[in-house]
Amino acid sequence: MYAVVGCNECANMWLVTDPETSETAKCSRCGKTHRTAKLKRFFESEDRAAAREARSALLAKKRGDSAAFAEVDHVADLEAAVDDAGVNDREYLEASGIDADAVDEAGDRAAGGGGDSRSRTEVVRDAVDAVDEPTEAAVVDRASEAGVPAEKAREILTRLARRGELTESNGRYRAL
Repeated sequence: MYAVVGCNECANMWLVTDPETSETAKCSRCGKTHRTAKLKRFFESEDRAAAREARSALLAKKRGDSAAFAEVDHVADLEAAVDDAGVNDREYLEASGIDADAVDEAGDRAAGGGGDSRSRTEVVRDAVDAVDEPTEAAVVDRASEAGVPAEKAREILTRLARRGELTESNGRYRAL
């Protein structure tokens, strides 16, 4: 069950799922928490799309745009039109001269197979913990061995120290 409800503070309208079973609902605009049983219900339906459409119609009427709203297709029809518009990712890549299959394979490798892949920030943090003397030079060397460019490793060290994730004292870094 879906209900279109309104906030008595800011006049916002939003959808509440299962208004009979939820005790409270929070206004998406002003953040006020309302007891669901006391909220004014402008429309109720088992169908989410119907409730969305009713909310849209109520908002259009509130703004004096009922005639313009009547000329617009149903929300579900508009969403389908958006999905059908333009080119898909594969067509775009191929038109740009990029092998779409190679892109798919690279995405699969990145998503599934690279359990060892770590971000540059993680590599630099690990380097701080791994070296005996965690000076900038030692950390940068260790991170460079793991594939992080030296200049980038220096930037990451500085950023981590500014954020308070590392501390630097007498030229030595320590993780906090």
